[in-house]
Amino acid sequence: MMARIARLSLGLLLFLTGLAAAQDATQRWPQRPVKLIVSLGPGSGVDIVARLFADRLSARWGQPVVVENRPGGDALVAIGAFVGAQDDHVLLFTPTSSFTAHPYQHEKLPYQPADLVPIARLTNTLVAAGVPASLKVESIADLLALARAKPGTINSAGTTGAVEFVVAGFLSGAGADVTRVPYRDGVQAVNDLAEGRIQLFVAALAIMRPHVESGKVRIIAITNRERAPSLPQVATAEEQGHPALTFDGLSGLFGPRGFPPALSNRIAADIKEISADPEIAARLVVTGQLLRPGDADALAAAIEDQRARVAAAAKASGVKALMQ
Repeated sequence: MMARIARLSLGLLLFLTGLAAAQDATQRWPQRPVKLIVSLGPGSGVDIVARLFADRLSARWGQPVVVENRPGGDALVAIGAFVGAQDDHVLLFTPTSSFTAHPYQHEKLPYQPADLVPIARLTNTLVAAGVPASLKVESIADLLALARAKPGTINSAGTTGAVEFVVAGFLSGAGADVTRVPYRDGVQAVNDLAEGRIQLFVAALAIMRPHVESGKVRIIAITNRERAPSLPQVATAEEQGHPALTFDGLSGLFGPRGFPPALSNRIAADIKEISADPEIAARLVVTGQLLRPGDADALAAAIEDQRARVAAAAKASGVKALMQ
């Protein structure tokens, strides 16, 4: 009996020692510079958010926080670099819409979902449905009426990612005969929208803002659950009676496989405190983003909601997952 008690005591001591060591490592992190890999290029909304938080996190952590842009390949370039690093000082910051559609775009992927460990939710990107100002369309109802009255005359810009699946599913479900025109570059798509070469583009509000301000593009709906503070007069898709077009842009911070939950909690708490600075929210408004800090559970739940919306939209438009 004494030997058994001794073994149990030793086991408990080793457990507590290991727990204390893990807690100490969490508190001492980071011990060297931290890299934030961003899946979009310099000047994008996500890049601006990353740099705003990188400066403040660097001051808080006492280590440089460096932003590295790795755009391209439906975010596979950034995700590949992040997963390949296998380093708890290399984090990924990306819109989740860049990967929630991957099962419908690729038969094989160079990563597993478990390789992306949610740490914190940061922002919701405002997504808008835009039409040329010259088109006599003021709402989603107007757009659908025109598409039904003149089948095949409406061209919609198609880009990669979850938004495209949601738009395609909505149009298919609404019985609208709209032609998809593929674009690799959203900037070119919105330029063509402004000139009337295409009649519909659903994308981040920030990318359309210059043409909206010049009077060449009209926003007919916001796909988010809430209206855009900069365009309070524009109703959401749900408010207009079209919940199938509801889609919240979502950006989050991810750690590598095995990232300690305690460290995720600590980073999420730091981000929440930084987010309380009014300057952060004010600077993000002009980029078409809403500051929505949340912990790992909040990010994971929002991702699952987005995946469900993409799956429903893909089913509505007859698209099957390439990956099982």
